[in-house]
Amino acid sequence: MEFVKLQVVACFSLTMDRIKQLCSVFDHQIRRFGSDESAATAIEYAMIAAGIAACISGVIWNVGSALKSNFYDKLAALLP
Repeated sequence: MEFVKLQVVACFSLTMDRIKQLCSVFDHQIRRFGSDESAATAIEYAMIAAGIAACISGVIWNVGSALKSNFYDKLAALLP
């Protein structure tokens, strides 16, 4: 029975050591991820591109409405 207890204690000790090691690695990875700013530029460019796309779509939407009211409606009124 003592041998089994020793095995359980040894296994638990090894497991705890492995958990501590994994926590240390995880902590290091989280700190490295937090200090990495290389993706910030890509996010900034994506935000700029999204803003430009929103402006272009707004202009196209307004111009399309103006074109419809000026040309298509008048053309439709001319046709019988």
